[in-house]
Amino acid sequence: MKRKTKFITHAAVIAALYVVLTTLAAMLSLDKGVIQFRISEALTVLPCLTPAAIPGLFIGCLLSSVFNMAIPADVVFGSLATLLGAIGTYIIGRRVKWLSALPPILANMLVIPLVLRFGYHAEGTLPFFVLTVGAGEVVCAGLLGTLLLYAMPKRLENELKL
Repeated sequence: MKRKTKFITHAAVIAALYVVLTTLAAMLSLDKGVIQFRISEALTVLPCLTPAAIPGLFIGCLLSSVFNMAIPADVVFGSLATLLGAIGTYIIGRRVKWLSALPPILANMLVIPLVLRFGYHAEGTLPFFVLTVGAGEVVCAGLLGTLLLYAMPKRLENELKL
């Protein structure tokens, strides 16, 4: 498969997986409110394996936010937080694999509390939202994402490399 086609295919599959997993979390009411457990955040470690995950995660987050009827501020800033985290994972995770989940955790802890407070007008303080969003990210991106990264068969990991 040509490199460009492979890149687009990988990005599209990652975006689709992100949308499906986010929709599943929404159906289970895990993705709303001050404590969020978006199972799809486990995929945020993938940029350490392939740069195609960067647009894949961004587009997946954007589409899932639109499909799940998030407010415009959440669509824009939530997607940008995912993009920032994905770029950070690409930079850091390629050097130190076990730190791959750190950039998306930090990006979401910095951005999403502001969206909750000023976009959704959620009751609570910004430090509280930082803690609650951080807890969800640590579980989903940190724990599930790191498990995904280390449980992935070498063959699949090698296939993701461009």
